[in-house]
Amino acid sequence: MARKIGSRYTAHQILGRGSAGTVWLGEGPDGPVAVKLLREDLASDQELVGRFVQERSALLGLDHPHIVSVRDLVVDGNDLALVMDLVRGTDLRTRLDRERRLAPEAAVAIVADVADALAAAHAAGVVHRDVKPENVLLDMQGPLGPGGSHPALLTDFGVAKLIDSPRRASGAPGARASAPTTRIIGTPDYLAPEIVEGLPPRAAVDIYALATVLYELLAGFTPFGGGHPGAVLRRHVTETVVPLPGIPDELWQLIVQCLAKAPASRLRASELSARLRDLLPLLAGMPPLDVDEPYEPDPDPEPAESVSEADPVRRRGVVPLVPGSATDSNRDTHTSMRVPGPDELAGGALGTARVPRPAGGHRPGSARHRAETARKRRLALTAGAVVLAAALGVGTWLAASGDEPPPQDTKHSTPSKQKKP
Repeated sequence: MARKIGSRYTAHQILGRGSAGTVWLGEGPDGPVAVKLLREDLASDQELVGRFVQERSALLGLDHPHIVSVRDLVVDGNDLALVMDLVRGTDLRTRLDRERRLAPEAAVAIVADVADALAAAHAAGVVHRDVKPENVLLDMQGPLGPGGSHPALLTDFGVAKLIDSPRRASGAPGARASAPTTRIIGTPDYLAPEIVEGLPPRAAVDIYALATVLYELLAGFTPFGGGHPGAVLRRHVTETVVPLPGIPDELWQLIVQCLAKAPASRLRASELSARLRDLLPLLAGMPPLDVDEPYEPDPDPEPAESVSEADPVRRRGVVPLVPGSATDSNRDTHTSMRVPGPDELAGGALGTARVPRPAGGHRPGSARHRAETARKRRLALTAGAVVLAAALGVGTWLAASGDEPPPQDTKHSTPSKQKKP
């Protein structure tokens, strides 16, 4: 059903739903457009509407081949909408869900495109703050790049920043600002450690998130994801990234540098793009990595002995904050949480790191690893039982063949005569 968006645009059908609203296929004076209609609770927030209008020039000023440009900002009654270029294609999350992981050459080419987009945004003073596969669109009508990759465009610039801006105290002019916000708004898997610790987000948070996306494209899972969002946030601060087998060391060192805990240690977006493109010839023809599926701890685990080799591996997905509630299959809903205290961030989450499978074996924690452990345990118990049975048998034989005389029939025996000295 068509609906009017302001006086210039008409929305015809829903293309998708995101964390901040619904994306429609629309029509404007210059042809087809994508219209992102923000949620009603956001549109009714007059302070938020004011911030969008204030940021209008920044949003409209981002013009780059790898950025989905914002053409217009519509504020009309209860409607608050961003009118954007229409990209004929799909988002990176959809492709990742379909293929599980990409060949290194295609993954690096896509991330290099996004790094180019971030370089332009950072130069204009804009931090994205929510880089993730859902916000990367693949232009299926564009020319194919290295590894058969489609051109990648980054979208949703400024939305997370605007939604997360701290409220100011209302009242007469000169009223004091309220205390700084202690909420975290973002997608837990891609949040940089400094955001978790409550520091203001700078350009380096986008580099951390993009390196996380690259890791996910290669491995099929994020380096610190899985389980309750609170555990994910803690891993970002306390754990080190687990190496991926089978990729060139130059690429791995690049990922490690961009996932550094210290923001100053990470590359700038322009440096990251250049380094990635230099690595493309080295990755030509390389197949997707053979990495074991990540294991999600079961809240009600079965005994290890009941695990069989045929048991399916539990793939990691979003865990809802409220037990029993439905999860967001697209993993694109912002999680609003308080900033953890220093005591909560101390210490690692033992056994929660996403560990790839070692060469020639099963990754610790995987279903096959548990089955192998259970099999070895059964063999050990069987061997112990055999040894115990053998020991009991030997003990019985020794007792029966000792120096004591055998039992005698008292009815027919006579006392033996003692010899006189």
